[in-house]
Amino acid sequence: MRPLFQRVAFGLIAFCWTSVGHAQNESDERALITVQDGVRISKDPLFLMNFRFRMQNRLGYTSVSGEDLSAGIVDARVRRLRLRLDGYVKDKRLRYYIQLNFSRADLDQESEGIAQPVRDAMVYYHATENVYFGFGQSKLPGNRERVVSSGNLQFPDRSIANSTYTLDRDFGVFGYWTIPFAAQQVQLKAALSSGDGRGAASGNSGMAYTGRLEWLPFGKFTNNGDYSEGDLEFEPKPKVSFGATYSFNDRAMRTGGQLGKPLYAPRDMHTSIADAMVKYRGWAMLAEYFDRRCDDPITINALDDVRLIRTGTGFNGQLSRVLKSQLEFALRYTRITPDARISKDRSTTEEMLLGATRYLNGHRIKLQCYTGYRWLKGNMATDGPGNSWTALFQVEFGI
Repeated sequence: MRPLFQRVAFGLIAFCWTSVGHAQNESDERALITVQDGVRISKDPLFLMNFRFRMQNRLGYTSVSGEDLSAGIVDARVRRLRLRLDGYVKDKRLRYYIQLNFSRADLDQESEGIAQPVRDAMVYYHATENVYFGFGQSKLPGNRERVVSSGNLQFPDRSIANSTYTLDRDFGVFGYWTIPFAAQQVQLKAALSSGDGRGAASGNSGMAYTGRLEWLPFGKFTNNGDYSEGDLEFEPKPKVSFGATYSFNDRAMRTGGQLGKPLYAPRDMHTSIADAMVKYRGWAMLAEYFDRRCDDPITINALDDVRLIRTGTGFNGQLSRVLKSQLEFALRYTRITPDARISKDRSTTEEMLLGATRYLNGHRIKLQCYTGYRWLKGNMATDGPGNSWTALFQVEFGI
């Protein structure tokens, strides 16, 4: 035990001296075996384990209305507290990735009231440098904002379009293929999954089928920057990534497919997503479009209670600038437009946020805040029903 303790202590001390330039962008689509921060335990060539954690502590406020600025909601909590383990066993081609969560907000008790501490539990086999497969529970290859780790976001939270139309995590078989040609790169991703979301009990006979295509016309981003928000690498040349996803959830059992409360009857769900990421000299742009469809999105039980699939369209756009001082300013506009069949229960919602982030050690240690305004049914007036102001401050600390 003493040598292990000494290794862990040495790793933590070494981390404290790590510079901003050493921070590595983590990925939720593969195991990381060459990390420069975190704690590393290795017995080459038989075993490797990278140990990392992160926490996000926040204080937020939402007004009663657009005119009444008194606090309607105060959000004071640990938003995320996560432990990540990844590495390999026996063979560097056989890798694992485990991520656990411990905060109440992360436990997904919405569906069955049962805490779900397991976020990711994956085994990967790397057939070649550019082809690998995964089996277990992880993020589906959906919209870019969702697949970006929550530790690599430039706002404390993802957009309301993401929370409404994202695919999220699921259990299944995953495949990834990177095709480099000339100075460009194409990435193909696919998943066959249960369709019921993370930690689901044995479900029905339906499955989810997801495919994604990405095109990087100017080649790879520095430090996997196409899956990290904000241009902390100050790309010297323009970098662009275009992505498109289609997912069919056959006989979905939850209001959001892999997320949400149980439906009263199964429904087929189609989700289409297009997104783009651009980075150049500290500037970054992210844009996403969502389209979710279902022939009959409304389900009713014997007591006439209604639960519906959140069909409709959504858009999220973000523009940001990182200064040499590692201070970033970001602007976000988001809109969700419910399908006409559910518009009586769901309103068109728009939101504008202005955020600032001070990076102390890349995305690993940072201070974040934002302020903004949300309005319903296209009515921006402060006296509009349901409109509100919001502000939030968050500290992220991790290795």
